[in-house]
Amino acid sequence: MNRSIFFVVIFRFVNYQNPIIAFCHRHLPKRDALLGQLWRYCITGGVAFVVDFGLFALFLYGFGLHYLISNFFGLVGGLVVNYLISIGWVFTACERNFENKKGFEFFLFALIGILGVGLNQLLMWLMVGFLEWWPMLSKMVAAILVLMWNFGGRKLLLFRVKKEPV
Repeated sequence: MNRSIFFVVIFRFVNYQNPIIAFCHRHLPKRDALLGQLWRYCITGGVAFVVDFGLFALFLYGFGLHYLISNFFGLVGGLVVNYLISIGWVFTACERNFENKKGFEFFLFALIGILGVGLNQLLMWLMVGFLEWWPMLSKMVAAILVLMWNFGGRKLLLFRVKKEPV
């Protein structure tokens, strides 16, 4: 997919003229509230997962690439979508700590996500391997805890301070 087309699609989705975004904007808690940001982050995660899964399927079945390479493209696409929607919709009531250093900001955003993957693996190993929990229950618990890790890490490191009212 052409990079410029990709960004047009993403920015079109983030636009408040989009009926899905407009509905969420009207019915979710305000963006300056932590709960509003958390709900938006959960929705963003769902959208990023759809992109991740879609790109994975496209590269695996459409282009016939190896599943690990396909998974990499899916993860990168999902990460980029998560980042763009997070700065354009989730944390817009916050100052961006590294707004003038977008490359570093994206690096930290990605690093928190990578640490989240490691945390997920550790939690799965502990819950299934040591506690002998059912793997599907373990996956759900790990996913919720890692979502909180990703949200909290990104909120504290990248979007901590609320914008001053204008």
